[in-house]
Amino acid sequence: MIVVQQGKAQEPRAVLFDFDGVLVRGDSFRLFLRMRVRHQPWRAMLLLILLPAAPLALYRAGRLVLSRWFVRVLLLGTSMPRYQALAESHARVLATRRGLFVRDAVSALRRHLLRGDRVVVVTGCEEHLARALLQAVRLDGVELVGSRLGAARFGVALVVHNVGQEKTGQLSAWGVEPPYACVYSDSAADIPVLLLAERAVLVNPNPDLRERLRSLLGEPYAEVEWA
Repeated sequence: MIVVQQGKAQEPRAVLFDFDGVLVRGDSFRLFLRMRVRHQPWRAMLLLILLPAAPLALYRAGRLVLSRWFVRVLLLGTSMPRYQALAESHARVLATRRGLFVRDAVSALRRHLLRGDRVVVVTGCEEHLARALLQAVRLDGVELVGSRLGAARFGVALVVHNVGQEKTGQLSAWGVEPPYACVYSDSAADIPVLLLAERAVLVNPNPDLRERLRSLLGEPYAEVEWA
């Protein structure tokens, strides 16, 4: 929608929503990987391969590397078409869980759409899985910028891990440039995005996140308690 003011057409301002912890409860992609292990317990044994690399978890960059390896190992032998089918099936099952979606968050997102804002869900969740979940609450038309998998030898690989600073780069590639009108997030990993928001909104923040944002942003941010 194009907003017209005083005879001039203006592009709608971008309003960003994190996904996991804001629109849905929990870590959607982690739940998907756990499901794969439950259905195929032998996959858990493959994780022993990563034990020597466990010390990397002490460092942020190391955790990002481990995340990529976890995906490769836990989806070993899974083609992209097979992954997409599994993700859609998993999303349908998840969507039936009572309380999966945060009612207040979905309502807020719909209000922004009605006001003509450009709403973008920007998430570390893999985009095919996130899209399938959004479809479950009829939000499939909302713009989505997420992590991406790609075909790789013996399975699939994490091509884009859309967390932290990576979100700002992926948003730019999508045509969404700062400053962002408003950003809703519950995660300290989104600080790079929150710092570029004209209005930062912390969703159900824990004390650590509140203190970190207060020291970085001062007081011009909002908090909401959504159920």
